[in-house]
Amino acid sequence: MTPEIRFVFDDAELIAAPGQSIAAALIAAGRRSWRTTRVGGEARGAFCGIGVCFDCLVMVNGRPNQRACLTEVRPGDRVERQEGTGREHLTG
Repeated sequence: MTPEIRFVFDDAELIAAPGQSIAAALIAAGRRSWRTTRVGGEARGAFCGIGVCFDCLVMVNGRPNQRACLTEVRPGDRVERQEGTGREHLTG
C-alpha cells in the first residue's frame, strides 16, 4: 500500500500520492481551477502542465505564485486559491 500525503486546500483536507504535484493532486480530487486572473477574475487551473505558463499559480504555506504543476505536495502543506498576482500571508 502506498503511503498517503495529507494536505489542505482551501480548508478541505485532501490526499496525494508521494511525489505527486499539487496540480495532479488537485485534479485527482476533482478540482479543476484554483486561481483567478488579475483582470476579469477568470478561473484558471492547469494548462501546460510543464511550468511554461502561469495559469496554475497557488499559494503554498502563505507564499504566493507557486506553480502547482511543478511543486511537489508535502505533508501538511496548506494550499490556497490565488487571486490575481497573490499576496504573501504574513505570520507573527
